[in-house]
Amino acid sequence: MLTLAAGMDRLGTESAFEVLARAKALEASGHSIINLGIGQPDFKTPDHVVEAGVKALRDGHHGYTPANGIPELRRAVADDLNARHGVDVDPDCVVVVPGGKVTMFFAVLMFGEPGAEIIYPNPGFPIYESVIRFSGATPVSLPLREENGFAFSADDLLSRITDRTRLIILNSPANPTGGVTSKAEMDKLAAGLANYPNVALLSDEIYSRIIYDGREHATMLAYPELRDRVIMLDGWSKTYAMTGWRLGYAVWPRQLVEHATRLAINDHSCVNAATQWAGIAALQGPQDSVEEMVRAFDDRRRALVDALNAIPGISCVEPGGAFYVFPNITGTGFSAKELEGRLLEEAGVATVAGTSFGREGEGYLRLSYANSKENCLDAAARIRDWLAAQQAA
Repeated sequence: MLTLAAGMDRLGTESAFEVLARAKALEASGHSIINLGIGQPDFKTPDHVVEAGVKALRDGHHGYTPANGIPELRRAVADDLNARHGVDVDPDCVVVVPGGKVTMFFAVLMFGEPGAEIIYPNPGFPIYESVIRFSGATPVSLPLREENGFAFSADDLLSRITDRTRLIILNSPANPTGGVTSKAEMDKLAAGLANYPNVALLSDEIYSRIIYDGREHATMLAYPELRDRVIMLDGWSKTYAMTGWRLGYAVWPRQLVEHATRLAINDHSCVNAATQWAGIAALQGPQDSVEEMVRAFDDRRRALVDALNAIPGISCVEPGGAFYVFPNITGTGFSAKELEGRLLEEAGVATVAGTSFGREGEGYLRLSYANSKENCLDAAARIRDWLAAQQAA
């Protein structure tokens, strides 16, 4: 018998990928499946971005790059953040990594250890809690409530800080709920954190460009008094439909850049060169594909919310960002996990149980509208008809 480190038993997973595998297996056996489970844009990477990656390969960009990313990309990131948010970012504080999860892992490894506490959103992206437990730290749940549109409450968050709190994880717009926290609430949080100067923040802003109804994204980089302890995570996967390219970044406090870079060297050496040149093209090139994608998501969002709210036993608040709805299914009489399984097996609709995102997700499902409007409405009809058949049986 092989003896594994104890930490391996604390490492969780991302259930959306498990649902994807089951859905693919059912499709392979001849079943009709509408997949609203995976959080991946159904759009292609913009052509000019693909061509930039191809050109980089043809131009001979085949070797290692600096561990923190090529200077041209880090400068492009800084320029983009200044243009979008009006914040000044030193390119030397940008660390480019293969996707968003790497920054999560690095930040938790820096601050998490036995005896430490890390606050995270619940329901929230499952990797937060997984990595916190893996580090040996104690995860402290910050409930996100339907009546608040799944935005977090600054007062609620501040009340959970103790002398053992090392790190707070924020996510707005949020996965799995689509909740967007207002600037007023961010202002209140920033003011309250003045009383806790030793607490760091990881602000996951990966969905910052996917936001609706005239809302404006409130970035944690906009608070100068917090810049020496804010780690801001963003990337290309969602905004530019580049999930498979594996390209993300974080803006780190200057005092942590060396630590993040050293972790990168130990972990993955660097991000592949061609992808980084494609990332520059994405930031500096035309943004019409982003705007078109967000318009399509917005149209699907409205249609899917209306369709779900017309189903007896289901109610759904309208999300403010990202590309997920998080309907309340308590009126159906099914648990989240049971409904996830039976909708997939019997109705041909892939969803993800709310409990996959934390215990606060019981009574909810996550559906991704990163699928066509027709498929979203077809999925809602299948759910409606399946539930009606259960009630009639």
